[in-house]
Amino acid sequence: MTFGLIGYPLSHSFSKKFFSEKFKNEQISDCVYELFPIEYAGSVSSIVQENPSLRGLNVTIPHKVAVMSLLDELDSAAAEIGAVNCISVTRQNGEVFLKGFNTDAYGFAESLKPLLEQQHQKALIFGDGGAAKAVKYVLGQLGIPFLVVVRKPTANAILYDAVTTELLNEYKLLINTTPLGMSPNQDSFPPIPYQALSEAHLAYDLVYNPEETVFLTKAKEQGAKVKNGLEMLYLQAERSWYIWNA
Repeated sequence: MTFGLIGYPLSHSFSKKFFSEKFKNEQISDCVYELFPIEYAGSVSSIVQENPSLRGLNVTIPHKVAVMSLLDELDSAAAEIGAVNCISVTRQNGEVFLKGFNTDAYGFAESLKPLLEQQHQKALIFGDGGAAKAVKYVLGQLGIPFLVVVRKPTANAILYDAVTTELLNEYKLLINTTPLGMSPNQDSFPPIPYQALSEAHLAYDLVYNPEETVFLTKAKEQGAKVKNGLEMLYLQAERSWYIWNA
């Protein structure tokens, strides 16, 4: 059986390394994981047709939204989030059925929940791009109200200069969904008054390379609990495997 990743470009793939090692370590001899760099989401149809052993795909930038209209069905979470990062490919009697899922939400939820304490009842989400979609969904499921913080004025969001000491006293769960701090731009970080943070705060960064961003370092220096996105990454990958084999 074949599994793979669609996106563009695909120079560095966590998924390829993860699944290749998984197949080797767990002695899964009849499976391979391939990279399918496609510039346009519509090319997924030809990939499915040209690879009859294909049973599942992961989806990365920039196709997580565009691919949705090409699928036969969406699971409820993916439909509500508005993004797909996992596709199951079912073949029966010559027919192909594609169903979309969002395993980012599962990965984020399962890595966040053990860290939550009573004071983490309100959240600030830094950034409002694709990565923020699953975060918003999970916080909604957990009943945690949130504010989105962005650099440029936009509806339903506040600007970074509105993140004051007073606000941080109220919002003690901080989630970075931006690429700030990601290698190779490791010196960048969300511009907030870190001196207002305390041991009551929890800082979660979806970035995992480097393992500790400046955002997390600055939060940790104030006594806050910190978490990077690596466990989320592993959890969403394992969830994909579960879906493909369900």
